[in-house]
Amino acid sequence: MSKYLEVIGANTHNLKNISVKIPKNKMTVITGVSGSGKSSLAFNTIYNVGQQKYLESLSSYARMFIGGLDEEAEVNEIIGLSPTISIDQKTTSKNPRSTVGTITEIYDYYKVLYLNIGDRKCIKCGTIVKKDSISDIIDYISKFEDNRKFIIKAPFGRDFLSLNELKKEILDLGFIRFSIGDNIFTVNDELETVKLDNISIIVDRLVKKDFSSDDSADTKRLKDSINLAYKVGNGQLEIVFLTEDKNKKDEKQRFSNIFVCSNCGHIPAELSISSFSFNSHAGACPDCHGLGVRKVFLEEKVINSNLTLLEGAIVGPGFGGDYFFEFLKEVGKKNRINLNKKYSDLTKREKDLILYGTGDKKYEVHFKTESGAKRTFTSKYEGVINTLTRRYYDGGADKGIYDEYVLDMDCPVCNGYRLNQESLSVYINGLNIGQLSDLSVSNSIKFFKAIKLTKSEEKISKKALKNIIERLEFLAGVGLDYITISRKAGTISGGESQRIRLATQLGTKLEGIIYILDEPSIGLHPRDNDMLIENLKKLRDLGNTLIIVEHDEDIMRESDYIIDIGPGAGIHGGEVVAEGTIDDIINNPNSITGPYLSRKKDIFIKRGKRENYLDLRKKGKELKIIGAKEHNLKNINVSIPLENFVVVTGVSGSGKSSLINDILANYLANELNRAKRESGQFKEILGLENLDKTVIIDQSPIGRTPRSNPATYTGVFTPIREIFAMTEEAQIRGYGPGRFSFNTRSGRCEACEGDGLRKIEMHFLPTVYVECEVCSGKRYNTETLKIKYKGKTISDVLDMTIEEAIKFFKNHPKVVKILNVLDEVGLGYVKLGQSSTTLSGGESQRVKLATELSKRSTTKTFYILDEPTTGLHFQDVTKLLKILHSLVDKGNTVLVIEHNMDVILNADHLIDIGPDGGDRGGNLVYEGGIEGIQKCKESFTGQAIKKYLGK
Repeated sequence: MSKYLEVIGANTHNLKNISVKIPKNKMTVITGVSGSGKSSLAFNTIYNVGQQKYLESLSSYARMFIGGLDEEAEVNEIIGLSPTISIDQKTTSKNPRSTVGTITEIYDYYKVLYLNIGDRKCIKCGTIVKKDSISDIIDYISKFEDNRKFIIKAPFGRDFLSLNELKKEILDLGFIRFSIGDNIFTVNDELETVKLDNISIIVDRLVKKDFSSDDSADTKRLKDSINLAYKVGNGQLEIVFLTEDKNKKDEKQRFSNIFVCSNCGHIPAELSISSFSFNSHAGACPDCHGLGVRKVFLEEKVINSNLTLLEGAIVGPGFGGDYFFEFLKEVGKKNRINLNKKYSDLTKREKDLILYGTGDKKYEVHFKTESGAKRTFTSKYEGVINTLTRRYYDGGADKGIYDEYVLDMDCPVCNGYRLNQESLSVYINGLNIGQLSDLSVSNSIKFFKAIKLTKSEEKISKKALKNIIERLEFLAGVGLDYITISRKAGTISGGESQRIRLATQLGTKLEGIIYILDEPSIGLHPRDNDMLIENLKKLRDLGNTLIIVEHDEDIMRESDYIIDIGPGAGIHGGEVVAEGTIDDIINNPNSITGPYLSRKKDIFIKRGKRENYLDLRKKGKELKIIGAKEHNLKNINVSIPLENFVVVTGVSGSGKSSLINDILANYLANELNRAKRESGQFKEILGLENLDKTVIIDQSPIGRTPRSNPATYTGVFTPIREIFAMTEEAQIRGYGPGRFSFNTRSGRCEACEGDGLRKIEMHFLPTVYVECEVCSGKRYNTETLKIKYKGKTISDVLDMTIEEAIKFFKNHPKVVKILNVLDEVGLGYVKLGQSSTTLSGGESQRVKLATELSKRSTTKTFYILDEPTTGLHFQDVTKLLKILHSLVDKGNTVLVIEHNMDVILNADHLIDIGPDGGDRGGNLVYEGGIEGIQKCKESFTGQAIKKYLGK
């Protein structure tokens, strides 16, 4: 077998006919500036060819169902290729039914455990419901004193027309005694009229003895009687210890060899493995259908309380017609509600009637149609929120129109656990399967290592427990010990998603595979990074080849081989500038990365003079968050100095995002930008008078469809369309700027409606896009594409990189100003019309940053960025930091959540949250400068800084 994976003559995208030899069974890092061609080599060439070879190995029939690749790699040859698996940054399925547990298959093992060793409780009374063996019954009997009389009763659950019919049936079965309620009779007793209810056959009458010996006649008789009672009672019986004291009651205990409550007699449904699946009708909660949430319409979202009802206080969709206003007038008149009074001034009774309806009361409404015809309609008034809820769940309308009015709330029936009550009534060590799934990975490991089982339960669950603990430990080993098993796939970041898949691959223990990873260190604190590296080495040591696209210094230093692609981005990249061991890279003068690894170059940005946070506090120039309690935050108070570059640090899951994104960002957006976001829990935020605007730049996509791209998002497409509209040919034809928009019918391709792609809905699977066969992906119709500026169509311009567009539009300052900012943030290689769905989280964030930088600054703006260095090389980080510090120098405040050590060392002020993740985090560990945090023993960030500076 070849010792190397040889790539010969790769020309994919911007690669310039490069050839590389990658050592097999080693860990190789491909690095270089953004857009240099790293992903083109790793994913679009090596992985692509690996997939192509796999597809070629299948039959033509099988290939019909799988389909081909989006694009073929341009490469002469790849020698020594093994099966390839890509573990990239793309987030996992957005399917609301997919969770960490289902992705990792941990939940499948949970289902096995709960079915086989779980304790079932009665949903009516809470009594443990189990199948009782003969030994269980004998154990119960042995607790009573010897010589005590007891009887064994079998319930006789048939309907009898008469007492004689009952007696005959009992005699036919070979018995003579029976009970009705607590009263015992024989078939020979003459009875007055009795209610034939709660009937049992007396199977045997016994005296308590020592039943410990299986061979004794007494024990054999007892066992035979129990078996007979189970047979007669259809799996149920009752042991009654009789008392001769009239002041005391007989002592009774029900038993069953089927699932039935011994206390109240409730017979639960039989459970199967699918009973614990929220994707099955057998297990899903009937109210939320296994989703765990219900869409709830909120009063503050559907009502503008500053208006009267007749002025349009009801702002939810579908309440604006003449008919509804006439209906509302009639409701107001009959219920004494003043519709001319401001909604906020109405009483609670009046508001409740408007929102939740007036019950079965009917109203006769007279109104005119648009044509002027008079109509009369009689109807109940169900209320604004009830109407919206009904329309939403009827499914007739586009649910998207309701998004801004609803909030996901835990389902009130299953409390967010997704399963029906019978499935949630099974417990292991005090937790049902929903509660267990809500534990973090670290707490789950503790739970299973401390689990108390009987010998038979241990035997049954041994294999399942081994697989569960292994998978949980793999997740913890890649820095995901804070994540919960019930966490929805749609809320998982790209970095988390990649590490989950990495942990899953570790669990498979495959050998001889080529794994290709895309920045697995994203979102990881340096402490967690050490665990990640150890697990990457484990995967390598199993006999696999790891090819990692990465900028993280620690991973580079621990790798066996490095390939440095560059020297620049786009057309300026695509070459192998250096390759070899870490020492080879450091000593190679052509390497862009080497000088940063050797510390010949460092990232320290010169800046204007900044005031100390204590001085700013005295002047009141700070934002103060008081009583932050969202998620794992422990009611903390945090001060943020203004006019500073502030970095928030902490290990994964420590509470950084809860504090900054869920609380601060949402609150500032609501107060300063008039947004409508749900803020996390806190007491108050002080210091807002120092700000007039907030800019929140996260890694969410800049759009959800192919129609959204950097040109449309930044606004540069508007002046570009104006330029095309000013051409001679366009003016002759009467084309305005709107003709060149792919959002208007006149100029766009109608087959794909200007997307350039056709959208294929896959329901719960991710949406698939295929190139439009009519316009060949050009977005516009033939007539529009006849208009050219400097020999280029509007489609050609959208296909230009930002760097190319700067040169093309060099005589148009309005266009160049925006494009220059995009280039400055390191996006010169990105195409103007590149679909937002293909941009990485880091690229989307930089498009947003460039958009804000191209606007006029107010000098009192508060910028919030979440891990802006994602996907950035050392050189790109330098560019980014210069931009962020320039914003602060103008009097703005920049706050970033970041793990990158170079960014941390460039901070004016640090806020460290932790000390650990999950329930061991949520505290303010440190606030202040770089020097102080190194002395803070509780801070993992401080320890990482000391280690970094000591290199």
